[in-house]
Amino acid sequence: MSMSLRDQLLKAGLVNEKQAKQASKQKQKQQRLEHKNQVEKDDSQRQAAEQAKAEKLARDQELNRQQQEKAEKKAKAAQIKQLIEGTRLPKLESDDYYNFVDAKKVKRIAVNDLIRDKLSRGSLAIVSYDGRYEIVPRDAAVKIQERDPRRVVLLNVQSQEPDEDDPYKDYVVPDDLMW
Repeated sequence: MSMSLRDQLLKAGLVNEKQAKQASKQKQKQQRLEHKNQVEKDDSQRQAAEQAKAEKLARDQELNRQQQEKAEKKAKAAQIKQLIEGTRLPKLESDDYYNFVDAKKVKRIAVNDLIRDKLSRGSLAIVSYDGRYEIVPRDAAVKIQERDPRRVVLLNVQSQEPDEDDPYKDYVVPDDLMW
């Protein structure tokens, strides 16, 4: 049977028992250190994997949030479109126009006397839709304003009826002058 190198060196007298034990201890110590370093390497790999997983989770959450915002925006746009198309008044062919301001520019829309009166009193409103202007009832304009305030171009404050005790109730100040 073959003898280990340690046994052969002991038999030949090249090393003594003390030196052999010391070499054995040194070898065991080296193996423990290598195992410990391997564990540390495994820990660093595990930590790197956990960090990558956390980063991926954060990216996924951000992407989901963006997609959700996009879907909400699309849903609001669809609601606004439905409100406008369902409640808008038909376009009039008239020589009488109602002037209003949009983005520091004076715009105009064809109206009749009844619509002009309702616009000035706040019963009707003007909203922008697909690059055009539409006239809608006040309730629809308020709902549109909740979803996207930029769409409502003109929404006058609804006029209140004068008190019965008011001595000037018969003298109405015009706020819808033609210009």
